[in-house]
Amino acid sequence: MSESPLLPTAPQDERTKAARPLPKPGIMDIHAYVPGKAKAEGFAEPVKLSANENPLGSSPKAQEAYASAEHSLHVYPDPRASIVRAAIAARHRIEPERLIFGCGSDEVFALLNQAFLEPGDNMVQGEYGFAAFAIGAYACQAEVRRAHEPDFRVDVDELLKCVDERTRLVFLANPGNPTGTWIPFSEVRRLHDALPPSVVLVLDGAYGEFALDANFDDGIDLARNSTNVVVTHTFSKLHGLAALRIGWGYAPLEIAQAIDRIRLPFNTSIAAQRAAVAALADEDFQRASIDLNETWRPWLTQQLGGLGLDVIGRSATNFLLVGFPKVPGKTAAEADAFLASKGLLVRGVGNYGLPDHIRITIGLETHNRALAEALADFMTR
Repeated sequence: MSESPLLPTAPQDERTKAARPLPKPGIMDIHAYVPGKAKAEGFAEPVKLSANENPLGSSPKAQEAYASAEHSLHVYPDPRASIVRAAIAARHRIEPERLIFGCGSDEVFALLNQAFLEPGDNMVQGEYGFAAFAIGAYACQAEVRRAHEPDFRVDVDELLKCVDERTRLVFLANPGNPTGTWIPFSEVRRLHDALPPSVVLVLDGAYGEFALDANFDDGIDLARNSTNVVVTHTFSKLHGLAALRIGWGYAPLEIAQAIDRIRLPFNTSIAAQRAAVAALADEDFQRASIDLNETWRPWLTQQLGGLGLDVIGRSATNFLLVGFPKVPGKTAAEADAFLASKGLLVRGVGNYGLPDHIRITIGLETHNRALAEALADFMTR
């Protein structure tokens, strides 16, 4: 299904004659991004399971690398992020000149929107697609088309129904956020094969490292041999560097060169660059993070399912999307408030069109057990 184009906040002549500066049409109609809660009344340090952060923290090697930047605070960072560029290129055996770096992968999305969208164009995403995709498109005064996701899963045919001659970008988070669901690479390839060559397919792999099924692929090889595929990743999730805001994209050379013309010159810091290189090299920390997730995601799925809650799909991420009854006293909003009263912060996803669900990050053993116990109390009270 598609959304109607944004109505102008003020006609052009009104902006010209206004007594104060007015933003361009559509800006004030954008819903600002809402992050996961970080505070709970009465708790100095609540358990934060609302933002899909790494419960193990970050690599000690990355922390050391971050600390090493303290004597370089007066120096501009390398605008090409050369040390990260070389490390990622070596890890994935890809051409370094085709890499894009951003203040988190969020900035890469915004830059892609900025480079390819103008008023009258549209971009396509799933109906539960990550909010940052649409924010960047709206800022370019483009239309956002949201394709129906049966059973909370991206459907290639539904995406293709939304594509027309003014489509410039298709965003696919695989696995998805906030659903946690995924589609096999055979479906990604089918989508790409059906798209016009003028449309950029953006494959957001923020949670790809947690998807271990043999049928999953993040699409780097597809991007390697295509002129219209961009794959993005972040250091925020598996690597636990959310505070440092560093993400990357792998794109056809022509797209990477276009992005470099509009990218801010020093958009990743020295500390972030050094920490990212160290994090990428610390495979023991990466394995520990994945092992923790593989141990406690099925456990929490089984515990919540046993309470009669609807755990959506078979999550391939470090979180679960959980459906609650619409019965007063048992709703998702009431569960969210109840958990917060116990110092357990989760993510309500009503802003994604999912008012009957909450998203829960997989935490440490103590976090997961406390959450399951609290939800058992909530469902039986």
